Amino acid sequence: MPVALLLPAIAGVVFLTLPLVGLLARTPWATLPERLAEPEVLAALKLSLLTATLATVLCILLGVPLAWLLARVKFPGRRLVRALITVPLVLPPVVGGIALLLALGRRGLIGSWLDETFGITLPFSTAGVVVAESFVALPFLVIAVEGALRGADTRYEEAAATLGASRLVTFTHVTLPLVAPGIAAGAVLCWARALGEFGATITFAGNFPGITQTMPLAVYQTMESGDLEGAVVLSLILLAVSVTILVALRDRWLTAP
Repeated sequence: MPVALLLPAIAGVVFLTLPLVGLLARTPWATLPERLAEPEVLAALKLSLLTATLATVLCILLGVPLAWLLARVKFPGRRLVRALITVPLVLPPVVGGIALLLALGRRGLIGSWLDETFGITLPFSTAGVVVAESFVALPFLVIAVEGALRGADTRYEEAAATLGASRLVTFTHVTLPLVAPGIAAGAVLCWARALGEFGATITFAGNFPGITQTMPLAVYQTMESGDLEGAVVLSLILLAVSVTILVALRDRWLTAP
């Protein structure tokens, strides 16, 4: 390998891994079990796992049909719809949180109607955390599933249609099994993104321990309070989850042998 390429490559690896090494080096290993058992940590971890899972379920319910629509149905404005779906990927999360407030807040476009008609208030609630996480994570699932649908062999679906199967039966009995690995991979990425969400969550749902304080928010609050070791412990948990996700999806998303 040319030295001109090798040196920048090594520098890139060092640049990406050095902060992680610093995190591991500053981890208070001696007191780690006690810190992990603290009620605040357990509450934030439990809430993070719960909301990320609920957000993933919501994303699957909305995202799989949407991905199928984009991959299988030609309709006017399909490119625009696809572009709108990917906006949360590039939109600053705080801006997404503000947009959610303006749409679903008590005085928002839909939020006022939900509050007056059903008494449902989403901001600054656990449900609001799920909504915020779903907003930023949904594009990951849609992109993954749409890619799987476009790569699937459509001959099986055509054969099912020839045998008289309806579109719904073909979708549930043929299409879904074909793209199940893509759905699983997209769901895992979606879950990981929801677990690490910060900006939209703190803007739309706030930072209330036991109600809306997820792990990223707990890291922020712990750091702001001057407890660096506590922030490191919380960060280590998120790092462990991220590494686990990448290892689980290595064969599907990475090209390394």
